[in-house]
Amino acid sequence: MVKKQLLKIVEEFGSPIYVYDAEKIVSQYNRLTDAFKDVKQLKINYAVKALSNISILKLFKTLGSGIDTVSIQEVQLGLAAGFLPEQIIFTPNGVSLDEIEEATKLGVQINIDNLSILEQFGTKHPQVPVCIRINPHVMAGGNSNISVGHIDSKFGISIHQIPHLLRIVENTKMTINGIHMHTGSDILDIDVFLYASEILFETAKQFKNLEFVDFGSGFKVPYKPGDIETNIEELGKKLSEKFNAFCKEYGKDLTLAFEPGKFLVSESGSFLTKVNAVKQTTSTVFAQVDSGFNHLIRPMFYGSHHEIVNISNPNGRERFYTVVGYICETDTFGNNRRINEINEGDILCFKNAGAYCFSMSSNYNSRFRPAEVLWYNKKAHLIRKRETFDDIIKNQIDIDFTSKKDKVLVG
Repeated sequence: MVKKQLLKIVEEFGSPIYVYDAEKIVSQYNRLTDAFKDVKQLKINYAVKALSNISILKLFKTLGSGIDTVSIQEVQLGLAAGFLPEQIIFTPNGVSLDEIEEATKLGVQINIDNLSILEQFGTKHPQVPVCIRINPHVMAGGNSNISVGHIDSKFGISIHQIPHLLRIVENTKMTINGIHMHTGSDILDIDVFLYASEILFETAKQFKNLEFVDFGSGFKVPYKPGDIETNIEELGKKLSEKFNAFCKEYGKDLTLAFEPGKFLVSESGSFLTKVNAVKQTTSTVFAQVDSGFNHLIRPMFYGSHHEIVNISNPNGRERFYTVVGYICETDTFGNNRRINEINEGDILCFKNAGAYCFSMSSNYNSRFRPAEVLWYNKKAHLIRKRETFDDIIKNQIDIDFTSKKDKVLVG
């Protein structure tokens, strides 16, 4: 999308606002499927948690994608978007057996990462095939909060617990139809990924009724000009060779599955904010915008980098700015960034705002969550209205403290 289009969207729908480019989503999806074209059976399950707007889910459905869900609500959202139960995999962590059974009733593929839950589920529902999530004990990912395959991770069943797992399967007579791993996000070294795949293949050999092997995702995208990213084409070539060789040894053509989120939607997203004030202190020039970490928490939470561009003055002289929000707390989007000269009223564009941005937003400070727009077929489509005050209070219950019947107890 060009700056002129983004400015028109702000003019029409206001700020702050999230904008997603459908063309970029489609190109990323095609890039991934092309990288693994040598595999006979490939399944892409979009990770709903990255960006869960129902219009985005429907777009993925048109591409032939399935979806990866981590909560019963995401399962329900996927069904509402038109996905068939068999197109949905449910990969929760730390949920109750009740929630897993609820998903089972809806007919989706279950993925379990806990020996206790596996035994309970297998005892009650031995007829339901399940996938198991393995922890390969491989450290991968760009941040400790998103590295989930290491030995201290809460995710997955340790490869050292495979004997326990096999005993549960034997005792319950349940069927394991899939095996899964996810080592972390922002993976750069494909050799680490390939090493983990060897562990997964060795584990998979111990299960005779597999239908698919799921390698999760975690592919890194570029966050700034010249930034490095996962070489998905090289990974596709090397992993496809290993997978095809494994299928030959296994004696059956299995499905190779992935569950990308960030890789598919991150670069499609732009977050647009208006500059409320430019504030000069003794050492810093602050650009204060009409948003905060209530709308985009990743820089404060993960230390993540989002390129910030002044689309109102793209040819202005570059100066150094610290871009901050309006939350009553330290609320910094970027420190000492070189940005074209900023004036009050300018529109700043935060790039790579498609993944884990709106989906992690909140009403902190009782602020409204922003609108969302999908740029599709050269037209801006509003896919979520901006919240209003009614949305803030609709689930709150107002107690009448003046009533004689409801005395307020003190002390």
